[in-house]
Amino acid sequence: MAGPATSVDIEALFELPFNDLVYRAQTVHRRHFDPNAVQLSTLLSIKTGGCSEDCGYCSQSARFNTGVTNQPLMPLDEVVDAAKAARANGATRFCMGAAWRGPKQADLDAVSKMITAVRALGLETCATLGMLRPGQAEQLAEAGLDYYNHNLDTASQFYDNIIHTHSYQDRIDTLYRVRQAGIKVCCGGIIGMGESRIHRSGLIVQLASLDPPPESVPINMLVAVPGTPLANTPPLDQFEFVRTIAVARIAIPTAMVRLSAGRTAMPESIQALCFLAGANSIFYGDKLLTTPNPQSDGDRALFEKLGLHAMECNTDKSPPVRHYERGRRRT
Repeated sequence: MAGPATSVDIEALFELPFNDLVYRAQTVHRRHFDPNAVQLSTLLSIKTGGCSEDCGYCSQSARFNTGVTNQPLMPLDEVVDAAKAARANGATRFCMGAAWRGPKQADLDAVSKMITAVRALGLETCATLGMLRPGQAEQLAEAGLDYYNHNLDTASQFYDNIIHTHSYQDRIDTLYRVRQAGIKVCCGGIIGMGESRIHRSGLIVQLASLDPPPESVPINMLVAVPGTPLANTPPLDQFEFVRTIAVARIAIPTAMVRLSAGRTAMPESIQALCFLAGANSIFYGDKLLTTPNPQSDGDRALFEKLGLHAMECNTDKSPPVRHYERGRRRT
C-alpha cells in the first residue's frame, strides 16, 4: 500500500473477496518476513486483579464481579523462574502484565528489576503496566525494556462504548512517551466487542498512522468473561477475524501481527488461515493473564502440521524485521 492508509483504503480492503484479500496479505507478508516463521511470546500476569479502570472486556477490573481476586506484585524470583520456564519451552519474548491504571514509583522500581533480570536470560522483554507518566518510560528503557504494550483497543469512534475512566488521548499520550524513550511499541486491539466493520477499519487506520507504526500488533478476539459488561456479546464470525488479520498485515506490512486472545475458541483451520493471512506471532503458553490459552503441546503439533517454525530471538534495539522476497531472504 503506497502512502499512509486512509479509511477509504482500509474499508475497500475489507470488502475484497476473501481469497483475493488473503492472497494480497500473504504476498505482502512474503516481502518482509519468512512466511513460515512465527514469533513466540509468553505472557505472565505479575500483578493480578484490583484495577480501578472500567474497560468493559476486562476480568481484572475491581468494578466487575468476575471471580478474579486482587493480588500483590509477584516477587522477583518467581518472575525469573517463570521466564526461565518460558525460555525452556521455546518462547523468545517474555511479556509482563500488571493490572494498574498506571504504576506507582515503587512498583516501577520493582518491575524495572524484573525487566533487567529477564533480559539477562536472553529473552526479549515486554511490559504492559497501564498509562505512563513523564519519565517512567525512560526508566523502563534504562532497565532494558524492548517493547511496551498499550493497546488502543478499538476505533476512537467506538471507544466510549467500552471504556469511560480514561480517554483515547490518554492512550496516545502513553504511546508517545514510549516512543520518545526509544522503546518499541506493541499496540493493537480487540475484535468482536460489538463494533462494526467501519470501526475495525478505523482501528487499523489509527494503528497504521502512528509515526512510526507499531513494531508489534496484537489482534485479540474478545473473550467474553462472565461478570463483565461484554459477557453476553454475540461472537464475531471467525472469517471476519481472519479478514481483520489480513487487513492489518497489508496496512502495517513490517509489523509482527500477533494472533492473540481468543485462540481457544478457534479451530486449527481458522488459525491456519490467520497464519496464511499474515499473522506471524502468537502468545505461547497455557494462560493469558487470567484467561486460557491453547496448550503449548497443541501449538507445537499445529506448527508441525503446517510446517511452521519458531522465529529467532532479537534482543537488539532495531525493529525485528527480516526482508524476504519470493520465499528467500533478501540482504
